[in-house]
Amino acid sequence: MEARRDIFQAIADPTRRAILGLLAFQAMTPGAIAENFDSSRQTISKHIQILTECQLVRQEQKGREIYYHFNPQKMKEVSDWVDQYRKFWDNKLDSLESYLAKIQKKKK
Repeated sequence: MEARRDIFQAIADPTRRAILGLLAFQAMTPGAIAENFDSSRQTISKHIQILTECQLVRQEQKGREIYYHFNPQKMKEVSDWVDQYRKFWDNKLDSLESYLAKIQKKKK
């Protein structure tokens, strides 16, 4: 059985987040991506491989070149998961704000 990469581990790395940021604007070859970093091309290729395994990026062969594209649908899955916690904390903070307003009103 092949182990799948965890999408949250993939986006936890700042270099991989930076690669996603680059690809969000345009498709790029591995060499073009690597030009934006001080790391070796081999290191950047490993990051791209992890992002591809998590389906955060997809590759497309054009002639002899491979272009990597950002996959917004997969990132939406992450956003949807995070959104449930955002709503929870928004409700908690709204409750805290109401409570603090009551206390402030009682002091007056």
